[in-house]
Amino acid sequence: MPLRPAPDAARTWALTLTAIPSVTGTTEEAAFATRFADMLRARPAFAGRAADVWTIPVPGGRFPRACVAALVRGRGAETVVLTGHFDTVRTDDYGDLRDLALDPEALRPALLARLAEPASDAERQARDDLASGAFLPGRGLMDMKSGLAAALAVLEAFAAAPDRIGNLLFLAVPDEEANSAGARAAAPALHDIAARHGLAIVAAINLDSIGDPGDGTAGRQVALGSVGKLLPSALVVGRAAHVADSFTGLGACALAGSLAAAMEWAPELVERTGEEVASGPTLLGMRDTKPGYDVTMPGSVWMFWNVACHRQGPVQVMDAVRAIAGRALADTVAALGARRQAALGDGALPEVAVLSYSELLASVLARRPQAEAAIAALAAEVAEAGLDLPEQCRRITEKVLSLSGRSGPAVVLGFASLPYLPATLGPDANAVRLAAAVREATSCVGARHGTSIGTCAYFRGISDMSFIGQADAAAIPAIARDTPCWGAGLPWPDGPALGEVPIVNAGPWGRDYHTPLERVDAAYAFTVLPDLVAEIVERMLGHVG
Repeated sequence: MPLRPAPDAARTWALTLTAIPSVTGTTEEAAFATRFADMLRARPAFAGRAADVWTIPVPGGRFPRACVAALVRGRGAETVVLTGHFDTVRTDDYGDLRDLALDPEALRPALLARLAEPASDAERQARDDLASGAFLPGRGLMDMKSGLAAALAVLEAFAAAPDRIGNLLFLAVPDEEANSAGARAAAPALHDIAARHGLAIVAAINLDSIGDPGDGTAGRQVALGSVGKLLPSALVVGRAAHVADSFTGLGACALAGSLAAAMEWAPELVERTGEEVASGPTLLGMRDTKPGYDVTMPGSVWMFWNVACHRQGPVQVMDAVRAIAGRALADTVAALGARRQAALGDGALPEVAVLSYSELLASVLARRPQAEAAIAALAAEVAEAGLDLPEQCRRITEKVLSLSGRSGPAVVLGFASLPYLPATLGPDANAVRLAAAVREATSCVGARHGTSIGTCAYFRGISDMSFIGQADAAAIPAIARDTPCWGAGLPWPDGPALGEVPIVNAGPWGRDYHTPLERVDAAYAFTVLPDLVAEIVERMLGHVG
């Protein structure tokens, strides 16, 4: 008997979950897991089986958070994981409609009234979408509680099947919108869950949303992998001087500006897979490190970039950044030297040394092994202060530079945040099965509903797939050695830290997530998507052959 979710199940779950606040980093996010687990235990699918719903503690954070797991057993050990995040971004941006942000059906007419005279193309499109009745708004409805709802609709249909083969493990996690602490706790827990329950986890389906400003063709896709993300950083050190003697210095801001321009969309760091192009590298933060105004040139500038990766690993990225920095800074020094020559008749300027954080640290510890304790103490201090990861890395890098006794000009390169490794389906048998199941399911479900459903190689935004899916764990040491806050502000567990499960993303689509215009295509999210997920599950667990 085909696995068919109940017609209204996904919509009901989506509205129920959206109504429960779960903003990242708040007490509401922390409380969501217990409330959600209690809701699941009360459902018929878990009648008399309350122990099959449990929570997984998530380390760190201001408030105690947890993941929610729910297992529906059938015959055999093979298991498919259905996963997604329940945290959302804040609702302040809704302004006077904030009280309606979690009530999609009440929000829709209120938003339409606000958009009666649209001020932009985006607002005009939102007005038309909402007026058509095809889209439903709400904070977190698209990103991604309607995805969780589709999974729950499939889970309950599976639990009601009289002779089910295999098992479904539902896994909802917090903190995706910040540092993926939930997925990082859940991924290694999968090993223990499988051992404890006698499961063989053969695949996972993530249900995160896809944005599409067009006709939905790009949104109605199953992604066979997820883009990775690294955050290269640079502490650019010049030679400070009083402005009256500027020719005796070398401006850190001028050096940093040339590096910023050279790195923006640098072709060496733009990856292409077929027709899919990863987002170009872009500067996310840049500031000089002076504490306040005075008439001395800034001595250093801190900067960091978002670099999206399909296949490039940390060594390749670091080598590319080093080469880009070397060329850009050499050109800038040459140009400044020519200007100094024209002004003073002496164009001599020093070269800018380019080195990695690990090289700088090694040079310090080789001369002063006792410095390791001072560096570790600072790392613990800035972590305890709750500073964001790039700021922690800046302070630690500056400390190590001061301990080195090195003066500028120099650039210290590193990584300044949590790495998201690219997740792709490997060559193993289960990954091959999953790719085939997706191709077959998209074809038959698309035909059944009279719509197109495609596939793509990479989910375009960073996602929890990087921790649950098949990723190159061998890349972690190369990232760790050049990430100053690694192990303190950025803890990484010993043992298996990644799930290493074949994973795809099949989620809802909509528009303008993380804005007050966030809205989801209702028919796809509540009808087509649950059917698609069910079809992939059936093919992976041997119901279709």
